[in-house]
Amino acid sequence: MTENRDIRIEVPVLARVEGEGALELSASEGRIDTLRLRIFEPPRYFEKFLEGRAPQEVLDIVARICGICPVAYQMTAVQALEQAFGVQASSHVMHLRRLMYCGEWLQSHALHVHLLALPDFLGFDNAIAMAGKHPDAVRRGLRLQRLGNDLIRLFGGRSVHPVGMRMGGFHRGPDPERAAAVLRELRSAMADAEALVAFTASLPLPDDEQEFVSVALRHDSEYAMYAGRIVSDRGLDLPVKDYLDHFRESHVPHSTALYAHLDGEPYLVGPLARLNLNHDRLSPPVRSALEATGLSLPSRNMFHSLIARAVEIHEVVSEAIRLLEAYRPEEPAHVPTTVQAGVGCGATEAPRGLLWHRYETDAAGRVLSARIVPPTAQNQARIEDDLKCSLEAFGLHNDDDALRLRGETVIRNYDPCISCATHFLKVRVQRR
Repeated sequence: MTENRDIRIEVPVLARVEGEGALELSASEGRIDTLRLRIFEPPRYFEKFLEGRAPQEVLDIVARICGICPVAYQMTAVQALEQAFGVQASSHVMHLRRLMYCGEWLQSHALHVHLLALPDFLGFDNAIAMAGKHPDAVRRGLRLQRLGNDLIRLFGGRSVHPVGMRMGGFHRGPDPERAAAVLRELRSAMADAEALVAFTASLPLPDDEQEFVSVALRHDSEYAMYAGRIVSDRGLDLPVKDYLDHFRESHVPHSTALYAHLDGEPYLVGPLARLNLNHDRLSPPVRSALEATGLSLPSRNMFHSLIARAVEIHEVVSEAIRLLEAYRPEEPAHVPTTVQAGVGCGATEAPRGLLWHRYETDAAGRVLSARIVPPTAQNQARIEDDLKCSLEAFGLHNDDDALRLRGETVIRNYDPCISCATHFLKVRVQRR
């Protein structure tokens, strides 16, 4: 018997996702006819706020774009502005930047894995309910998140909207005693990080193979985070400045968020895309832990993003230990900078995926124009494709609650920051 269904998913406040949105779809005969991921938050016009601003103001303002990923926005902006001014940061500064970025990946991934995603796979509505039966998992998540915040605070003075960054580096280097204390914490966290990889791989993740294009930075010698070329698993390989030659943003009627496409096609950015393209750049202990899970890469199962985040947690804990052990407090924390008229582009890997900035400046170094493409905007079209494939594979005959949960789980899997992308799911099924 065939059942026609109009399914509307509305999100007044999207549970366990940053920002507000809604999913609307209509289906008949077990197939989805139309699907729209509606983003109805008002645009925030951050790019316009940056016009006329001096470089240091830019770094402070872009940190406010996202409360979870302020470091990513600062790192990408400073990279682009330094390119515009012809500034070359020292290798010491580059190491410190990577070290601070490790803190952001650690706190963001730990939050997502333990408090936002894990309840979906252990059968709970939220982390508070989950803590009753899985207290150790929640405690581990909180320990790792706190450690990531400590690492950001070491450089930024505070973990939310840090203020320690400047052109050419940092206002000052980390206090040696505090750096030593964080290093001890990182060493103690290695057991948690390694165990998390095996734990996530043991979860009953849905088997949901799909075709998609992975896009990420790739570096010559390290797991790409702060620098690299933009690559894909379909042969794309280009410098950061050429991003707009292949990637396009466009408006759609049902969303205030821009949608990005690569040569006209949706694509994936984020942890799974990075792991697909860069797993050979993982440090040896992390690679061994990944191989022990039996996960075959590249993966075409988006639910393996949870494992990818755990792998990246292990990687950044290991990398932060290496960098802090090599920290030389006697080295200057910044290099001299001179502003000038110019154009600069920057790209880094935010926890949620590739983040791209472009700035044009005048002779006084003030911004004439700004362009920012956040990860969630780049994933919007891919999320819609994923929802269509996943819900059809799951089965539209399932009841409203089951469809709602699967739709939520798919969306949360991307850890979308809807607020970043704008310039729980409530399901109402109408049967006829």
